[in-house]
This record gives sequence, C-alpha cells and structure tokens, in this order.
Amino acid sequence: MTYTKESVDVVLIGGGIMSATLGAMLAELQPEWEIRLYERLDYVARESSDPWNNAGTGHAALCELNYSPADAQGNVDITKAVNINEQFHVSRQFWSYLVDEGVITDPKTFISQVPHISYGRGEKGRDYIRARYETMVRNPLFADMEYSDDPAQHAEWLPLMFENRGPGQVNGISRFELGTDVDFGSLSRQLLTHISSKGAQIRTGHSVTDLNRNADGWRVTVKDSTAADSFNVNAKFVFIGAGGGALQLLQKSGIAEGKGYGGFPVSGLFLRTSNPDLVSRHHAKVYGQAAIGAPPMSVPHLDTRVVAGKEYLMFGPYAGFSPKFLKSGRITDLPFSVRGNNLPVMLNVAKDNFDLVRYLVGELASSKKSRYSALADFTPEVDPADWEFITAGQRVQVMKRDPEKGGVLGFGTELISAADGSIAALLGASPGASTAAPIMLNLLATCFPQQYAGWESKLKTMVPSLGRKLHEDETLLHELSEYTARTLQLT
Repeated sequence: MTYTKESVDVVLIGGGIMSATLGAMLAELQPEWEIRLYERLDYVARESSDPWNNAGTGHAALCELNYSPADAQGNVDITKAVNINEQFHVSRQFWSYLVDEGVITDPKTFISQVPHISYGRGEKGRDYIRARYETMVRNPLFADMEYSDDPAQHAEWLPLMFENRGPGQVNGISRFELGTDVDFGSLSRQLLTHISSKGAQIRTGHSVTDLNRNADGWRVTVKDSTAADSFNVNAKFVFIGAGGGALQLLQKSGIAEGKGYGGFPVSGLFLRTSNPDLVSRHHAKVYGQAAIGAPPMSVPHLDTRVVAGKEYLMFGPYAGFSPKFLKSGRITDLPFSVRGNNLPVMLNVAKDNFDLVRYLVGELASSKKSRYSALADFTPEVDPADWEFITAGQRVQVMKRDPEKGGVLGFGTELISAADGSIAALLGASPGASTAAPIMLNLLATCFPQQYAGWESKLKTMVPSLGRKLHEDETLLHELSEYTARTLQLT
C-alpha cells in the first residue's frame, strides 16, 4: 500500500552534483524551506559525479577542442568556448563563496591546479592548434594561453609525452597553466552534508518511481528499497537531477515541454595508472582531436587526476554502447524510453548519424592492442603492466526535435521546465558538472520568478559577476580570477 508521508517545499531527485548545487543554493536563499533528496543507490555521487566516472576536467573550454571548431577555410569559432568559460567562472565564484562561508573547509579536497593543454599532431593538427590559439588569445578570458610548436618546449611541459620521441615529429600545443582538476564526487558529498546540517533530509536507497500533478504541485511516489515499501511526498517544486535516469522521470511527469526528447546512451572505458614514475612526469590534462564520427565526449585525453589526495593518470575514453541509461541501470532503459512523441526524433537522429554508429561499433570491436596503440599516440612509453582498465560512467546524449531535420543529437546539457515552474529536469552530458552553478542559477530565474528579485542581492554575494559578462569587463575578470584562485588555493 502506498501512503502519503508528508508535504514539503522541494524534492530533489538524484544525489549528484546538480541536486547538491541546487540544494546548497536554496539552503542559503530559503533556509526555512523543507527539502528532501532521494538517491536510488546506497551512497550519493556514485554515478556521473563519481571521480572515476568522468574526467574531472573542470570544463572551461581551455583544452576541449570540440568547443572551438574550425571551418573549411581554417577560421576558428570560439563562441561556444567563450560561453562555457564564462560559465565555469560562475562555478568557481560559487565554490569560493562556499569556502569563504566555511561550508567547504579545505578546497584541496575537491579542486587542484592542473594545466589544460590542447594537442594537435602533424602539420594539419599543428596549424589548427595555432589558429585556435591566435583566435582565443585575443579574448580576455584566454589571454594567458601559451602556444608552442618547439619540440624542446613540448618536452619541458610534458616530459612523459615528448622526452623520448624520435626526431622530425610535427606537433602543435597550446597551454593554459591555471586549469583545474575537480573531484565532483567529493564536492557533491560536502554540499549534501551542508544542506543536511541545515535541515534537508537526504535519503539513499530510495527510488522515485512516479510523478503526478496535484493541487499544490506534485505527488512524488518513492520506493524505499530497504523496507520494500512505497510512499508519496507532496512537493511544491521537483528537480529531476538523476543523470541518465532523468529522461524516464521527465516522461513520467507528462509535462508538454518534455515531449519529443529522447536519449542516446554512450558508455566507455579508461586506462588508469598510479605508477609514481609515470605520474611524476605528467602534470596536465592533454586533449587531442576526435576521430572522424566520434562524439565529442570521446575525444582522447591523457589526464592528471587527483582523488582523495592521490595523483593518477587516466587515458581515454574508449567509447562503447550499452542500452543502459545509468551505470547501475537496466538494459531495458533505451527501449522503454521510446514513446510515440519521440520515435520520429530518434529515427531521424539514427538516419543522420551513421558515422557515429560506425565509430561505436568499431570501438566495441577494438582489441586491447589497438587501445594501447591509441595511448601510444600520446606517450611512446607504454607498458600494459602499468595500466588497468576501468569502466566509466554512462552518458545519455540528448535527442530532440529540430524544425529542419526532424531530430538532432545534442552534446550539451538541456534544462527542461514546466510552464508553471513547478518541475524541472536536466538532460545531457558535457560540460555538465563544471557548469552546475550557472545551470542552477538559470533554473532559479526560470522556476521561481516571484522569489528571484528578492534573491538577487544574496545571489550576487554568491556570484559577484551575476548578470555580467567577464570578457566584456577585464577589470572585473582579473579581480574575480585572482579572488577565486586565491580562495580555492589554485595559485
């Protein structure tokens, strides 16, 4: 029997960085509100927010080449890179506010300074990296970027990759020294501990199984896996931040704004090492160029990772396919997500993305030898005994309606909310976690228009650049960059 347990102001679904960020903001803005968070697993931040289920890059478009494409004439468009970098500055400001307020006592528990480097091989790759650098460095956001095609400089910056390379190789490299590595699992858990101390109730082992409108907002049906019991919670506002599980819950809500959306799951593997000799000779996140037909999330990269104070190297990802929408999901997730309103969209996406399908099939069929060969493109010293394969988290790319093509595959994040603002869901993947703060600020403005004006003063304390573009105000950019670097101990 399902019974009604209580009525609350806010229900957050999913225990990752998105729900944690929204919960932390609401706890500051409306401390008297009753907040409940339900996480299906027995521990929070175990899916996409877990440090080994993502690259922890601190996506700021400093090294990720898919955010700065070049046209046939070689002209580089940095529009998306500027937008994402602006958003990451917002996240840094919010995290700095949390450190100042004592919510986070030691920023090194979740964020570390790691240079971000872009790597182009051969003359074509070098020319693109150089053109990208020349375009980006003119923007104040990227003014500190460096470029080199000098092998000696490459060996100094990246000894593991370039010290023992043979002569005559042509490469182009751009570097931004004050990049970051972020452990979003640690950050999520610290934020959730904070909102719990403010009165929010965090319930692990609890799955939201249904959503239905009622007079005051939503009736949320929750299953307690331990007690094998279900109950209802009435909520004025619901946020679906369940990663790959968000699409199915959005569909259960039945809101018109959610119709037509589908999901395309992509899985993957990484190689990881903690060999001190290798780790000590590579301190950077180095992103290369994607293979033809590869999704942006599959761009090869060799990353320094800092988890629980220990440094590792991680290389990948090797993309694959699984019909699961979560790492701990079910193989029926994809087929059960098909509806009459999204089937035409999904069919059009399939028709227009045969190159992606070919790429994924090829990745699935690739041998261990070929995977180590891909690593050898980054470092010539590859001993399989030094590396282990780990399974990365699932990513669900958004499929949505398009007036011209009928349906397109999106590679970003998408916030979908009901017209009355009573429910919102976040779909998609990269840049995802790195832009959680600006995404949640957008949600607050969209879903709480009556309260937002009264919140603005407090929000500007949390995010001093709120409503302004840093690349249009160099003085403010420098002030806030120095402030966040100092507060987050990135200098």
